[in-house]
Amino acid sequence: MKAFTGFPAGKLRFTPLPNLFFSELLPAIDDLAELKVTLHIFWLLYQKRGYPRYVSRGELEGDEVLMRGLKGASCEPKERLRYALERAVARGTLLHVKAIKGKESDDWYFMNTAEGRKTVEKIRRGELELEVTAIPEEVHLAAERPNIFVLYEQNIGLLTPLIAEELRDAEKTYPQDWIEEAMRIAVERNVRRWRYVRAILERWATEGRGKAEGKRWYSEEEYEKYIKH
Repeated sequence: MKAFTGFPAGKLRFTPLPNLFFSELLPAIDDLAELKVTLHIFWLLYQKRGYPRYVSRGELEGDEVLMRGLKGASCEPKERLRYALERAVARGTLLHVKAIKGKESDDWYFMNTAEGRKTVEKIRRGELELEVTAIPEEVHLAAERPNIFVLYEQNIGLLTPLIAEELRDAEKTYPQDWIEEAMRIAVERNVRRWRYVRAILERWATEGRGKAEGKRWYSEEEYEKYIKH
């Protein structure tokens, strides 16, 4: 670990943070990548001038300082960035707008401040002249975590980037009520593991949910091939 040499003497530049960040937002953030990305965006936005003020995903992916800080053993920095941005948007820290120009697209992120909300609303109403087609993500300003993420953390445990990817795939593959029911069964059997939930979903997909519901559920030992660490 490289030691920090300390802040130098003399006049230093500062990036202000709202007190609410420390009293409400910081205690709620439970993922290091989300925290790093959130703080970095505060820093970037404070340095920007002009209107509207936002950061793009392309800008963040090209930021060597940020991407170096997102390196980890579990996944690539770009994947950690995507995961962190999704969490920050779902938490309500950031507002997301999809920007489309021809065949190319990018993601814009605004801080969820009074100014940010006003800007996104103007984009939604078509009141800003932009060189791109900008489509605000339809989320409530006090947005909750994506439902499948909420279900997982309430019933199984803390999310990781790899599990988040599996959950997104499951959401595309299985109906929402299947996922909810499979997690409920896992909780009732005290097998709080995603592989167990996935095994139930795979069985329903193979045998049909109606037929599978009339049978007993496998024990943890019988599902061993799915739930080994």
